[in-house]
Amino acid sequence: MQGTVRVFDPETRAGSVVLDDGTELAYDAAAFNAGGLRLARPGQRVALRVDAEGRITALTLATLPLPN
Repeated sequence: MQGTVRVFDPETRAGSVVLDDGTELAYDAAAFNAGGLRLARPGQRVALRVDAEGRITALTLATLPLPN
């Protein structure tokens, strides 16, 4: 799944992503850290993994593979 970074707080390493259908999903520091990124900027395209409850568990740049 892919989306666009809407918000990123470098202090908490949390933020939100807007999916292509307009749905906004929040992510926490654990999900951000799982993808190996150091920073994200609003408007940046990302790939993400979502669990059965709809929570983001990992995100990384759209051009990089998601971690296992």
